[in-house]
Amino acid sequence: MLAEVFIINFGTTLGKKSERLLIKEQGKVVQEIPFRDISALTIATRGVSLSSDVIRECVEHGIQINFLSSSGKPYAKVTSPQLSGTVLTRREQILAYTDERGAALAVAFIEGKLKNQANVLKYFAKYRRAADPALYRELEARLKRLEDIRGELGSLTGTTVDELRGTIFCVEGRAAQEYWDGVGLLLGKRVEFAGRERRGAEDPVNAALNYGYGILYSQVWGAVMLAGLEPFAGFLHTDRPGKPSLVLDLTEEFRACIVDRTIVGMLLRGGSVKMEEGRLTDETRRELAQRVLERLEAEENYDGKKHKLKTIIQRQARRVASFLRGERRYKPFVGSW
Repeated sequence: MLAEVFIINFGTTLGKKSERLLIKEQGKVVQEIPFRDISALTIATRGVSLSSDVIRECVEHGIQINFLSSSGKPYAKVTSPQLSGTVLTRREQILAYTDERGAALAVAFIEGKLKNQANVLKYFAKYRRAADPALYRELEARLKRLEDIRGELGSLTGTTVDELRGTIFCVEGRAAQEYWDGVGLLLGKRVEFAGRERRGAEDPVNAALNYGYGILYSQVWGAVMLAGLEPFAGFLHTDRPGKPSLVLDLTEEFRACIVDRTIVGMLLRGGSVKMEEGRLTDETRRELAQRVLERLEAEENYDGKKHKLKTIIQRQARRVASFLRGERRYKPFVGSW
């Protein structure tokens, strides 16, 4: 079974011996893994050394190398140049921005996000129905409002992304308020959580969420490239140099069911998120990475069969490509609850 190798210890050295990846810490080999058993290599700390032989072996085995900052933000990726060789898909992707295909994808990404947010609240609410009826009623009220807001997506008028983007984000923002209020109710007094913050968050919950999203971004980015899509040409998120807009677009579907559910579940079961000088500790980052990667290995129903979530991400990216080429309709992924 292919596994993602996650490097989090400062000063780790990565080398190659025959057909195996050698992981050394303080000059000693701590692990040897056949390259054929690796799905991705993620480096999430400073001070890591890797040889050109490792890079070449990864490229030849189709292993993408991801680099994450201490906050979980991806800042580099090494892949084979052959992944960018699909021309037809990218031509259609660029053209779709100005027609109804781009608008349809933008709406679908947010529809999937809102449905998965609702399902995360439903997942945790079902365990509170008997144990805490008052909390259950509060969650039910927010779910009702969230569903009502989501229903507005069906009445949007406009044929291009530029015509719809403002309204879509208005709907998404109002739904997000209900969703994160619900998450706050679930967490209660277990941990400080005043609401969702994105960049530079220093409270434990938001820092943990941002770190988990960084791991998810890397997974989605890899899937987008394998599908022959252009990561920087999105529909929902606006264009900006260095901003992987399509990666951010597709990530919206998976945030709640992969990262939010993992982090909230950990906290509700008594887990803790430790900070040091405004940053997650190495121990916490290691635990969060392990939990998110385990969630990516979890199976969900998809097209009538059970598939791992990381496989579903790849399939959804290919569905985006198929939709852009006019081969099939696009339907967002919605997880179970």
